[in-house]
Amino acid sequence: GIAKRFALWFLLRFGKSAGSVFLSFLVINVVFSAFISATTAKAAILLPIFMVVAAIYGAYRDDGKTNFGRSIVLQNLLQINLGAGAFMTGSGANLLAVAIIGGAIGGKIYFTDWMMAQFPVMIGLMLIGYLLAMKVFFPLKPEERRPQIEGGMERLRHEYKNMGKLSLEEIKSVVLFILILGFWATDRLHGISATSVAFVGAVIALMPRIGIVKWNDVDVPWHLMLFSAGAYTLGAGLSYTDLPSISVNAIFDHVGVGHHTPFWALYMLMTGVMVFSAVLFQSKTMRAMIFIPIAIGVAGRFGYDVVSLALPTAFMIEHVYVLPFNSKPAALLYETDMYSYTDTAKYGITMMVISWLVIILAGETWFRVLGITPD
Repeated sequence: GIAKRFALWFLLRFGKSAGSVFLSFLVINVVFSAFISATTAKAAILLPIFMVVAAIYGAYRDDGKTNFGRSIVLQNLLQINLGAGAFMTGSGANLLAVAIIGGAIGGKIYFTDWMMAQFPVMIGLMLIGYLLAMKVFFPLKPEERRPQIEGGMERLRHEYKNMGKLSLEEIKSVVLFILILGFWATDRLHGISATSVAFVGAVIALMPRIGIVKWNDVDVPWHLMLFSAGAYTLGAGLSYTDLPSISVNAIFDHVGVGHHTPFWALYMLMTGVMVFSAVLFQSKTMRAMIFIPIAIGVAGRFGYDVVSLALPTAFMIEHVYVLPFNSKPAALLYETDMYSYTDTAKYGITMMVISWLVIILAGETWFRVLGITPD
């Protein structure tokens, strides 16, 4: 319950106007992304809360959809996915990509490597999404900027009060999650992998008396663990057999692409294919399994460092917010009936193009400083 408690507290504390409500959800989504490794779970937690807010601001009307309703749902959809892209642990697809790249290079990508590169990029994109929604696509009418239901926020305040005082279990969960995040964020200093930290955290969470959950209450996704182990093995196998390079070489030789193609042409190609493929694919995991090995193979053919192409390609996995079938959160939020296909398509495609341009700019600047892309 700590996630819901935090969301309600933050919204009641800082959501004093329509603009501050939207910015509050941006902050809430970023915080959730650091701790919750599932975009669908974040959507499920936030959906009831922002739907109540939508009702308070008059989004439910007989004469059609409102810009407040469109904006609050589509901004949350964007932020749920972009927030996941800010952290290596933001989703299973990110972890899969990192496993494949780690297997290919015979090393590992650190939590801090991903966060340092992506956190500022994703925050910038969220703010751009906020401004475009509020100023260009879904500008609010004067009456939409203030609550339409008298004392509407009292419902959220009442729900928050009903949760009672912070319990011992909640305090223990906060301490545990902050310790886990702290170890993740300092993995370069102590060398303990994110997997080991999470495993120890899970053991502590399940310990009698000390822990916060009971074993029988936890549905352990063994299939996901086996899948992740297989993904890492796949990455190692790709490296050992050089299959990506062999395949890419065969394709490029067939179409007549020479060995002197500039790095930035390949960079734009791989990041562009990854981000725009999200419009057609329903699975982030499938996109990671298809395009990360291709990026590894392209890097091998042209003699570039694997990380320089494969990691920026992996950074584009979470851009799955254009159409309702592009991701589970998109499908879940479309059921709110707050927006149309046209609304999500024009807003989503615009953000997708901007995200591609931003990753190109980052590759020329920020990623170069971090040593990801070549000088």
